[in-house]
Order: sequence, then C-alpha cells, then structure tokens
Amino acid sequence: MSSHVRKGRSCSRVSCSAVATMTLTYIYSESTAVLGPLATFSEPHAYDLCDKHSTRLTVPNGWNVIRQDADENQSGPSDDDLMAIADAVREVAQASHSNSSVSAATPAQSSVGRRGHLRAVPS
Repeated sequence: MSSHVRKGRSCSRVSCSAVATMTLTYIYSESTAVLGPLATFSEPHAYDLCDKHSTRLTVPNGWNVIRQDADENQSGPSDDDLMAIADAVREVAQASHSNSSVSAATPAQSSVGRRGHLRAVPS
C-alpha cells in the first residue's frame, strides 16, 4: 500500500483533484479576471486552479483577463507592488473617512479595529 501525501491546495474546479498552481480573483467593478501565482493563503472569494484549468480559463464576453506568471527569481512582492498596496489602502482610508460620520469610540475600539478586509493590530 502506498501512502499518498498531497502538498498544497487542490484545484477549486468540481471533481478535479490536481494540485493548484494559480489563483483566480475577480474585479467585478472593472469586469476583469486576474489569474496569478498561487496565493499564500486560501481566500473565500478567490479560486485556486491547477495548470490545466488555468490555461483553459474563459471569461464572459466583454471581460478582460490579466494573466500574471510566477517569477521564480522573485522571493516576494516588488517595490512597485508594495507601493500599489499602500496607495490602495490610503485611498480606501480617505474615502471611508470622508464618507463616514464622526462617532464616539471607546479607547479599546480605536486601538484595534476592523475595516473591510484589513485589520489594525496594535504593536
């Protein structure tokens, strides 16, 4: 009897047991599908796909697909990636600050809070 040990997450497609190599996410507001390297963590609104299903990906008419291949020489996000994330966080913070009404918060609520998918953790 051979013992089969799976490394990695499985493909999200029904009845596919292959190991996932890419992650698919959608930007609905821009009618765009983004297919990139396998995400570090499994997210509820992302789909992990194996090589076969990632190459066969189709999207609805009028949608765009952004395909980003994994760069095996790169060990983490680039400076441009980090700046794009920081800019996006700043935009969301400014938009939510200008759109929300001022409310009284207790000291515990202001030190650790949850907004959208980002969480502030005290040092």
